[in-house]
Amino acid sequence: MAFFASRPHCAGFAPVAHLSAATLALGYTFAAFGAVLAPSPAAAQSGAYYVAELAQPVEDTRAVAGGVAWRCAETTCVAPKASSRPLRVCRELQRKVGQLASFTAKGEALDAEALARCNG
Repeated sequence: MAFFASRPHCAGFAPVAHLSAATLALGYTFAAFGAVLAPSPAAAQSGAYYVAELAQPVEDTRAVAGGVAWRCAETTCVAPKASSRPLRVCRELQRKVGQLASFTAKGEALDAEALARCNG
């Protein structure tokens, strides 16, 4: 027992240092995920498969439509790729959040006719 009591730390690291490093790593991980998942117009254009601009801001920041989870902020909603066709995803989102001003899938915006069908 005297051997363990005489060694304040193991492998050159104090137990407090392990806890501090783990706490910092966990904090940075949560911060990084929060930054990635928070929709912003600039980030939404570059990272999301679907981007919808709404005619009116929404209160709910999350919605499930078209078989995919949407994250919304003000008038912008973003989502990863779904297995449905873009027009179907658009229509289901429109039913959840209201009129859409534009809808983009993989960087390609729906034309005016398709957007009218989506909002129909």
